[in-house]
Amino acid sequence: MKIYILVSITLAVLSFVYLKLAYKFKIIDKPNERGSHTKITVRGGGIIFPIAILLFFFMNDYQYPYFVLGVFLVSLISFLDDIYTLSVEIRFPFQLIAVFLVLYQLGVPLSPIYFSVIYIVLGIGIMNMFNFMDGINGITCIYSIVVLSGLFFINLNEDIVHEDLIIFSAISLLIFGFYNFRKTALFFAGDIGSIIMGLLIFFMGLLFAIKLTAPLIILLVIVYGADAGCTFLYRKFYTNENIFYPHKHHIYQKLVDVKKISHLKVSVSYAAIQLLMNVILYNTYQLGLQTQWLMLLGAIAFFILLYVFLFYKLKVSS
Repeated sequence: MKIYILVSITLAVLSFVYLKLAYKFKIIDKPNERGSHTKITVRGGGIIFPIAILLFFFMNDYQYPYFVLGVFLVSLISFLDDIYTLSVEIRFPFQLIAVFLVLYQLGVPLSPIYFSVIYIVLGIGIMNMFNFMDGINGITCIYSIVVLSGLFFINLNEDIVHEDLIIFSAISLLIFGFYNFRKTALFFAGDIGSIIMGLLIFFMGLLFAIKLTAPLIILLVIVYGADAGCTFLYRKFYTNENIFYPHKHHIYQKLVDVKKISHLKVSVSYAAIQLLMNVILYNTYQLGLQTQWLMLLGAIAFFILLYVFLFYKLKVSS
């Protein structure tokens, strides 16, 4: 317990110091027509997420070194992106290297070649999914805590990953939530927060899926996946927008901007639905492989239909 108190104090102090430094050096987000906030807000507050992972690394006998190296590399380029706004061409190689480091850490075979493609797409996709969904107050904080809780309770049964990796990360999210889970956020996670949280979930989720032979683990991010994935496909095939540019097509953005529902209510709603999926996962991850695949395909189909229904209902209302 003492170690958790020490980590909490360390991260709390660092987050406060970062807030002051970010204002001083103008590391801020300014309101624009494609955003859902109305006041200048500090960006990059999620810097305490990779710090929490580094604290875990140094306090627990340097476990998962290749994963942590990936976290460091992506943190570096993502923080620079928060400051200077880098191009995709600069950011992508670092994300790709991080995915390969995760796969190497887990000893995942990269042949046949289509396995490599699937893992790379999944890793890059989850990292950027968390980034795309980080658009309103509180959503990254509370949704990520719910995802980590699902991993934590399965881990209590299976002992797959060192629990401190989950706990240290959860502590960083709670401290971040103090600044972000409020009507007027003091800072946003930024790329360094959202991308690293996505990388963390990819690492642990893939580890759990492999160890348990449980494809249903993907249910841990099914709510984010449905919104981010379907929105990506909509923009790719139905609009002329550059898919890498900011936009306001996500369901959570429409709920805030069209229906005028508060940021926190929308964030809690996403987390609540994900919590329900966690409960389903907890009670089904030990089922037979065929049953799991059928359940997973059914869940994906349900959330796609739900997305389409909400999208057109909100589009008519706008």
